[in-house]
Amino acid sequence: MPEVELSAGTIEYDDTGGGGPVIVFLHGLTIDNTVWRKVLPGLGEYRCVLPNWPLGSHRKPMKPDADLSLRGHVRLLAEFLEALDLRDVTLVLNDWGGGQFLISEGLAGRVGRLALVACEAFDNFPPGLSGRMLVRVARIPGGLKAMLYLLKFRFVQRAPGSWGWMSKTPVPAEVMDSWFRPARENPAIMRDLLKYGLHTPPKETLLEWSGRLGEFTGPVLVVWAKEDKLMPREHGPRLAALFPHARLAEVPDSYTLVPEDQPELLTNLLREFVPVASRKRG
Repeated sequence: MPEVELSAGTIEYDDTGGGGPVIVFLHGLTIDNTVWRKVLPGLGEYRCVLPNWPLGSHRKPMKPDADLSLRGHVRLLAEFLEALDLRDVTLVLNDWGGGQFLISEGLAGRVGRLALVACEAFDNFPPGLSGRMLVRVARIPGGLKAMLYLLKFRFVQRAPGSWGWMSKTPVPAEVMDSWFRPARENPAIMRDLLKYGLHTPPKETLLEWSGRLGEFTGPVLVVWAKEDKLMPREHGPRLAALFPHARLAEVPDSYTLVPEDQPELLTNLLREFVPVASRKRG
């Protein structure tokens, strides 16, 4: 896996290469880039870049003094795009919504298009009841480690209110285990995860940042799961209304992880959103 050295540490990523339009895919907390494994086969004409973002499933710890707050992650994302010299990027977010704040930070110059796929928005950081519980558990010494240990068991993974609300289609056990293992086994990875989880901005700040999203004038695709348990359904049209050039697509029979539940539909939406003939490699 290629890697790039940034101010916060080493970021590993996959890159399909080629001269097609550049799509950068980001994932959520305690997930890695394999969440996109069902979508990639249908995007062979594109250059797909998939970092393993330092949100708890990364293999290489960040530097001890790295700023891994939400704002720190946004700035790190801008640094990642610059380090790889990626331009006119289509940025695709699922679950974690922090990447949208490149706009409010004035750092979206390399982003040409934005696809928001059932992700955190407005003040829904971290998302839903399970997200709030995660923060409470993280504040208890050893609490998050205990939770990740329990997630070794399939009945816990699929329990309502737990990961059972992330996807209707069960994620293969070996994939989920690879997601949870880094933070469970490496204290430095757990440290990175806690840095993020314990430094969520107040709701007023999140709403202020969200209020600036309309400054982005490029095309926006909002893909929202009709049956999502974590991302309120009204956030889809509300997000789309913020942008001058946005389209809303509601997805049936899916929870938050649309790449797991409806990968073919999502692939088709992305192909329509980013026509190959009209785009060039960054």
